[in-house]
Order: sequence, then structure tokens, then C-alpha cells
Amino acid sequence: MSETTKGITYPDETGHTRIWEHLQTLAEDIDGLLPTTPQVDVFTSSGTWSKPSGALWVVVEVQGGGGGSGGCAATGAGQGACSGGGGGGEFARGQFAASSLGSTVAVTVGAAGSAGAAGGAGGNGGTSQFGSHVTATGGAGTAAASASSGNDVASGGGGGNGGAGGSLRIQGGGGGNGAVLGGVPVKFNTGGDSFLGSVTPPSASTSGQRPGNTGHLYGSGASGSSNGASVSACTGGAGAPGVVIVTTYKA
Repeated sequence: MSETTKGITYPDETGHTRIWEHLQTLAEDIDGLLPTTPQVDVFTSSGTWSKPSGALWVVVEVQGGGGGSGGCAATGAGQGACSGGGGGGEFARGQFAASSLGSTVAVTVGAAGSAGAAGGAGGNGGTSQFGSHVTATGGAGTAAASASSGNDVASGGGGGNGGAGGSLRIQGGGGGNGAVLGGVPVKFNTGGDSFLGSVTPPSASTSGQRPGNTGHLYGSGASGSSNGASVSACTGGAGAPGVVIVTTYKA
């Protein structure tokens, strides 16, 4: 028996020359159609993808950035403040024949939503995209939380949704609400998860200044911040940036 470069075996018994020559030709033709080990390009910052030689088809995974959380206002005696968590970024996946793509494609990696300044709002996560072929939107940032001696609720950010292209699309998880009950912050304000990043938990403490925690990679929202009684304004947290993963299958 003989073997092609990619492991297809065929008989080569010389007593049946015509048969084994045909089988050899068939095996080598099939061998040329089988992919080699795929090339995986991971973009954690914006750049340009270049189509490799011999590319057959391309799988693109696009993760939007996570939203940032708002800060909290200064509090007086008997007051608390608690901002909502940022939303997680959207995820999308698409598969393309390499021949349908240009020799290069611009790649944009969605930025992390910015952390709210002391008493300020958090920023939205950025949109990630692979040219115009696949896009995934970022999660929403949240507003600053005001001080309250009673009951108050600050909404969490919505998960990214509404991108275009691809055959699979998963909305980002929503951020948890921040709440104050009787002047005490209540910590439901998790950062929304993404397909490639887990839920971001808030600080467990309800006293003092508790800035939001940075979102988990890739694409999760920041957890909300909180202030206990009698402290100055507090900052929120930044979301996690997105990512673009391009897997190329080559002959």
C-alpha cells in the first residue's frame, strides 16, 4: 500500500497496474482538497486580516465590547448610592468561502466602555467587525447613581444587539440593577456577561466607596459601583474590550 501526504492509502500492487494507477490518481485528487491545520488569527486590537495562500474557507467570530458602569454621587449621613452594571457585548459568527473575501479585510475590535468618573456615567462598549461581513455591537453603559436616604433603583445596561451578517448571533447579557433600600446600597449590580466573557460580580461590601469592577474578557460589562453613608463621589468600572477571531482552512 502507498499513502498520500495527508494519509489517504491506496493499493499499489504491480500486478494490477491499471487499477492502482487510477486509485493513486483518485487519492491524490482528494488529497489536494483536504484542509491542512487551520490558521487562527486573534485580533485583540484593530488591524488588517490578510488572506493566506491556499485558503478554502474562513470562519469569523466577532465579540463586541462590554459597557462601563456609572459612578456614584457623594452621600451624607444615612444615605447610599448604587449604579447599575454595564451590559455585555453581542457575539456573532459567520462562515465564508475564501473566494468571496478580498485579499485583505479591515478588522475593528470594539473598545471597552469607559468607567464613569466620580458621579459620572459609564460609556458604551464599542462595535467589533470583520469588514462589512460581520458586526457585533457593544453593551450599553449606565448612568451615574444619585444618593438616597430612601429607596431607589438604577437600571443596568442592555446587552449588545442588532449587528449584521453571519449565521449565528447571540445578544449580550444585561447588567444588573443597582438598588438602595432604606438608604443602604443593595448589590444586584453585576456586569452583563458575553458569549466569550462571564458575569462580572460587584464588591460584596455595602460600606465606604466601592468602585465598579472591570468587565471580564472578552466583552463583559463592568459591575456597578456603590457608596455607603458619608463618603465622597465614587467612580464606576470599565467594561472589557471585544475580540475578533479568524480561522482559515487551507488546502
